[in-house]
Amino acid sequence: MTRQQHGNDGAEARRPRVDFAQAVPKAFKALIGFDAAACEGLDPALVELVQIRSSQLNKCAYCLHMHTSDARKAGESEERLHMVAVWEEAAHFFTVKERAALALTEAVTLVAQGGVPDEVYERAARHFEEAELARLLALICTINTWNRIALSTGKVPGTDER
Repeated sequence: MTRQQHGNDGAEARRPRVDFAQAVPKAFKALIGFDAAACEGLDPALVELVQIRSSQLNKCAYCLHMHTSDARKAGESEERLHMVAVWEEAAHFFTVKERAALALTEAVTLVAQGGVPDEVYERAARHFEEAELARLLALICTINTWNRIALSTGKVPGTDER
């Protein structure tokens, strides 16, 4: 649906929503710590791919803008960034390990639609050591949490204050 179909043509001002970081600084700092611990030891390119894919699935424009920008700054190619949404059809753009991580990202992000199938988990477990797999799962959980916070608090894409 377009904004007009929702009855919002963009002319009316949006009511401000809670500033999560200011309202619950302990929770915000804890989530930042959890996120940092999850990323520790993971390939930074893989981290961005996971965060991008989860943000696409959750339709979180704020996080998608942030993580595609971060990926570009880290040297990720435009070609691969364009292919993340269709990674299964564009498998040759991604390593076997990245594809296993993206499959796990989709299963965990969409967990309510069918759980995490054994074959998806086992595929990831073949490519990641146990601690690395646990960090990957933590990363997927943190980006899903960030997506939900950004969406529910009305974060505007392109206004990242980091």
